[in-house]
Amino acid sequence: MAQSEIEAVRALLSSKPRPVGWLERRKRLDDVGSVWPVADDVKLEAVDVSGLQGEWSIVPGSEPSRVLMFFHGGGYCSGSIVSHRRMVTEAGRAGGMRTLAVAYRLAPEHPFPAAYDDALTAWRFLRNQGIPPARIAVGGDSAGAGLAIALIGQLRDAHEERPGCAWLVSPWTNLTMSGSTFATKDGVDPIIHKEYLNELANAYLPTGIDGKDPRVSPLYADLTSFPPLLIQVGSAETLLDDATRFASAAGAMDVPVTLEIWPHMIHAWHLWNAHLEPGRRALANAGAFIRAHL
Repeated sequence: MAQSEIEAVRALLSSKPRPVGWLERRKRLDDVGSVWPVADDVKLEAVDVSGLQGEWSIVPGSEPSRVLMFFHGGGYCSGSIVSHRRMVTEAGRAGGMRTLAVAYRLAPEHPFPAAYDDALTAWRFLRNQGIPPARIAVGGDSAGAGLAIALIGQLRDAHEERPGCAWLVSPWTNLTMSGSTFATKDGVDPIIHKEYLNELANAYLPTGIDGKDPRVSPLYADLTSFPPLLIQVGSAETLLDDATRFASAAGAMDVPVTLEIWPHMIHAWHLWNAHLEPGRRALANAGAFIRAHL
């Protein structure tokens, strides 16, 4: 069943090939990410996150004092609250908590450090709501996972309290694209390829910023004193090496790490959880992990 479901998602993606222009790419990701709408019992509320667009979500029975703050993927150049709404709201259901989705600024109009700064702005907003760090999980997929990691690094370097845990889906942790799975998984990954990521990295990184800068490539960051991490990645991803190498680096720093590699799954498969049973199971695992650490 799972194999036929993932093939249907692959067919959806191939029916909407990636266009050239940034605006068209953003619309395409919104379209493929939101093909299945949010559940009827989800309550959504738009919020001004200190100048950034944000969205609260909660379902009946969830605990509003616990929050998942989520940064969407899209290579720092696309993705939105809309594209990831189904994924984020169902993660909140699985964890029995509120969610705050954050629309950070996108490249190439807003290159680094715009998104990096926006992640800290969103954290400050949440803290100003009176929510203790131990009641906050940070999460993200792909580039959004990179932002979540970078935020934790900012807080650690400033000697501030860190979130209770972090949930990282298909994380893009290395903008130098040096992972071996860019070659070995290129033929099975329907979404992410090295040439495409090089284009995104060039749009995001201004002149003079090294691709190994830990603020943009957390694989090279000091991960000392990070909170517990859950990393979920598909076996059919070119970014598989980004996840496994980062998990190893974090573990070497005595960070509690749970790494899940899901057979046959593609990049950020949680997006299609309404249709994809492994997406629902992965969200259930994430919810259990977050509940255990908040």
